[in-house]
Amino acid sequence: MGSEHYFSASPAGPEKLRRIRAVLAGREVEVTTAGGVFSPDHVDAGTAVLLGNTPAPPPGGHLLDLGCGWGPIALSLALASPHATVWAVDVNERALDLVRRNAADLGLDNVNAVLPGNVPDDVSFRTIWSNPPIRVGKNELHDMLEKWVARLDERSDAWLVVARNLGSDSLQRWLAATFDSGYSVTRAATSRGFRVLRVRRHGTPRTDTIRLP
Repeated sequence: MGSEHYFSASPAGPEKLRRIRAVLAGREVEVTTAGGVFSPDHVDAGTAVLLGNTPAPPPGGHLLDLGCGWGPIALSLALASPHATVWAVDVNERALDLVRRNAADLGLDNVNAVLPGNVPDDVSFRTIWSNPPIRVGKNELHDMLEKWVARLDERSDAWLVVARNLGSDSLQRWLAATFDSGYSVTRAATSRGFRVLRVRRHGTPRTDTIRLP
């Protein structure tokens, strides 16, 4: 793609639609991808590690795929949790169009593929799954994660996959320092050069005093 990145809002390169086969949520499917989006020829290794090392998503509520690309994570969430509402968020309009097309082709009516600003402010998430766009730069990445992880429901988890050679360990330290009250940050899995990081938002501790008779 030359100097153009998959996180461009409107990729200028040719679309070049293509059909590929993938296994999502244990089901072999055929999906449409295109040029100008992340990993158009296959489910990338990091996403595969995330999907293979994350517990089943909650059966209901709002679920978030942050940086959805053509949709392997969002589609997996929607297939696994048909009664949940899945938000597929990306800045790349072409990627969002692909998610909508793929959800329709798979008969999934529980996927909202939207720009970040189109998620209602009052929506909080039962889980967040993300292969975050590390190459946007540290400051933008940190701003993005700080915003969205804070929207987890209580007693809910964010699962992030990051390549070890792209700073997974330093990102884990930053997450632990940033979300230091009411959260815990752990390394859930290591596979194929990737780390799966788990950010857990805990319940609000009780502050009332129990009076004994």
